[in-house]
Amino acid sequence: MLKRVILLLGFLSTFSLSQAQHETSAATEHAAGNVTEAQAEKAKNQEFIQHHVKDAHSFDIMVTKDGHHIGFPLPVIFYDKENGFHATMSSTFNHGEDTFASKGSYYKLFHEKIYKTDASGTIEMDDHGHATNAKMLDLSITKSVFAILLVAILMTLLFVSIARSYKNSLVPSGAGKIFEPLIIFIRDDIAKPNIGTNYKKYMGYLLTVFFFILFLNVLGLMPFGINVTGNLAITAALAIVTFLLTQFTANKTYWQHIFWMPGLPWPMKLVMMPIEIIGMFIKPFALLIRLFANMTAGHIVVMSLIAMIYVFKNVIAGIAFPFLTFVLYLLEILVAFLQAYIFTMLSAVYFGMANEEHHHEEAH
Repeated sequence: MLKRVILLLGFLSTFSLSQAQHETSAATEHAAGNVTEAQAEKAKNQEFIQHHVKDAHSFDIMVTKDGHHIGFPLPVIFYDKENGFHATMSSTFNHGEDTFASKGSYYKLFHEKIYKTDASGTIEMDDHGHATNAKMLDLSITKSVFAILLVAILMTLLFVSIARSYKNSLVPSGAGKIFEPLIIFIRDDIAKPNIGTNYKKYMGYLLTVFFFILFLNVLGLMPFGINVTGNLAITAALAIVTFLLTQFTANKTYWQHIFWMPGLPWPMKLVMMPIEIIGMFIKPFALLIRLFANMTAGHIVVMSLIAMIYVFKNVIAGIAFPFLTFVLYLLEILVAFLQAYIFTMLSAVYFGMANEEHHHEEAH
């Protein structure tokens, strides 16, 4: 709701000065029948936003006005059924401008996908604008994979260091002073209330998934175009792990309530059984969609506000939209923590449901 209010205020603050500009632009477009400068700028901004939220084969820190990419290449590994595995660096493709020759075949990077082409790098398109060239099995170290490996190494070094510090004293020191309150919070306010007496066997996963998502969310706030938790494959993988842990650690009461719910007449049991089975899969699906949608939407809104400066091109826009972007950026920091907390809490709730003991017979 707050995002909508801020967007509305920003629009109203710039509408008065930009209305005449839009009317002039529309009249020119109608007379000429060509793409106007405003339309070209809008298309350019949309392309930039899509590039920002998507994965990439190279790590670009920034792009200059003349199109020069500042960053570093990443390893590209892919498999061709005819020629086997191929390995190179992303700089070989020159951001999709050049072809890569290997084992007598040619390959090109097009929209961050690797296709087999001819020597000139021709990409054949169908009527819907989709490439019809043979697509390779991509096993590359992309920007998202690089960020995941970076966070994994950071978490290992950080928490091993914190664990070692407790051997000398139970009083936290260094990074432990910052992270111990979060660890205790996850144990006392998430794991214990939702899981119960069996909370200890899930603590390792809950701590790992919380800090993993948190660090990736914070890393995504950097101006490098890292949107790992906005990648549906990543959130799906995390949700699948939660789903598998829930099913493989569940007790017999959990399965009884799914396949033959106690305390109900048998006709109702037949009705409830498919509903409960569907619910098993809806829970992880809700996990992955919630994290993916919230993080992707946050990136798009922030980038859209920045793009508005170049669309309106007036003094009010130059002041209002940077301020609104800063406010939303602060909200995104809160969302980064909130989404990590929600994913961890719901995982704990599912674990608690899988370990809950019911005593219907004794109660009756």
